Amino acid sequence: MGGRVRRTAVVAALLVAALSVAGCAKDTGGGGGSGSSAAGCQRNPAPAGPAAVAEPPEVPPDLNASNLKVGLSYDVGGRGDASFNDAAAAGLDRAKSRLGVTDIKELTAAVGESEDASATRLRQLVDGGYSPVIAVGFKYEPAVVKVAPAAPNTKFGLVDSTAEGVPNVTPLLFAEEQGSFLVGVAAALKTKTCHVGFVGGVETPLIQKFEAGFKQGAKAVAPNIKIDTKYISPAGDLSGFNDPAKGGEAAKGQLDSGADVIYAAAGASGSGAFRAIKAASTPQSPKWGIGVDSDQYQDKNLADVRDIILTSMLKRVDVAVYSYIGAVATNRLDNLPKVFDLKVDGVGYATSGGNVDDIKPQLDAYKSQIIGGAITVSPKP
Repeated sequence: MGGRVRRTAVVAALLVAALSVAGCAKDTGGGGGSGSSAAGCQRNPAPAGPAAVAEPPEVPPDLNASNLKVGLSYDVGGRGDASFNDAAAAGLDRAKSRLGVTDIKELTAAVGESEDASATRLRQLVDGGYSPVIAVGFKYEPAVVKVAPAAPNTKFGLVDSTAEGVPNVTPLLFAEEQGSFLVGVAAALKTKTCHVGFVGGVETPLIQKFEAGFKQGAKAVAPNIKIDTKYISPAGDLSGFNDPAKGGEAAKGQLDSGADVIYAAAGASGSGAFRAIKAASTPQSPKWGIGVDSDQYQDKNLADVRDIILTSMLKRVDVAVYSYIGAVATNRLDNLPKVFDLKVDGVGYATSGGNVDDIKPQLDAYKSQIIGGAITVSPKP
């Protein structure tokens, strides 16, 4: 009995040390294995506790939504960006195949466009009789706030933002920090140098949620890990989501400083980061990239770099878009979750390529603790 108490005290002390920085997760679990790298990366054991399973929002399997006309307006990069927009496209494609939706119109934002241009594109969908109209990305908030009140019979879904006081707008929000926590755990378990990096597309509160979760997950495993942070463009300049060259420069700078695992939450710019990582990786000194939003290992546009993609933080915009279309078809918008988090399979991590197979038990242990409420992940760095 006394030995068990001492062991429990040791595990608790390790977990407290891992999570003692401001904004880090609260972890009440214990148990699991531990280890350290040649670079002195001291790793804490994974938390113990009952397994928890995510339950996505229910869409009736026999639902027929063929009467809907669905309009979707992508963010910069559009369908084919191998990231955020492609996740939305996957949800739309699922609605086609499972719900019978055939009347669809897809439009895409241009780099540097004005709010008036965004509003004009939404009005084009409204005038075409599309409802719901799904706006993909926080950049659309001003345009939605302008257009939706003048079209009260049109239902709008707004990804990543809200439109306070506009009743025909449904926010589709995510707990990006929770999924990012898990890939931070993966980075800390896989690094050989005890040095990892984060490349953000645009320095906004939204992308800072990815940064926050990544850092908390990495430090929960390895409190002494070094984490570099670089944003491609400042708030207000959305070019950081569509500049692969600058994504590559940001990643190269972190690689040159010693990072060997880099998480790129940068939209289409992430492809440049992956190519810089690929160029620096050797069998003797492997480097890893972590994708975002979609399972980027599976993206055909990234086939040449998939061997260095460790995992991807899955932001299940596909789940949100598909669930939202189903909720519109059944007129049960109140059934949608307020936030698409780990509990509803709104975020997660990818296993394609088998590169995290050896650490999956640890990743799932942290996942269960977050779902169960034993770990709370802060959305702020």
